[in-house]
Amino acid sequence: METNRQKKIAGVLQKDLAEILQRAAQGGGLTNTLISVTKVKVTSDLSIAKVYISFFPHEKGKELLEGIRSNQPLIKHDLSQRTRNQLRRVPELEFFIDDSLEYINRIESSLKGDDNPLDNPDLLDKRKKS
Repeated sequence: METNRQKKIAGVLQKDLAEILQRAAQGGGLTNTLISVTKVKVTSDLSIAKVYISFFPHEKGKELLEGIRSNQPLIKHDLSQRTRNQLRRVPELEFFIDDSLEYINRIESSLKGDDNPLDNPDLLDKRKKS
């Protein structure tokens, strides 16, 4: 069960991280790439924040996620500068790809097309719990 404090901190982190990552992408020459922070979950002791990111186009997702993970200390520093009046300590950031939109699109196209998973259940790969 998430407390109100966890939800508030997650909301602040989500908003600021979205701005930081989008600005970094545009500064890095990725003007036609959209990065959105879909969800942030903060642990009960407020020490770790799991950040779920969605990329468009999603083909470069893994590559962009590696770049974000390698720049994690810099991103955390930017975040601490932005939130210094709201948070005493910025939680450790863990980044994950949120592929739920892509997953939904694949299901919809499968149901419309010839490769209907209701006829052939092997077509859809099993979804991992995150």
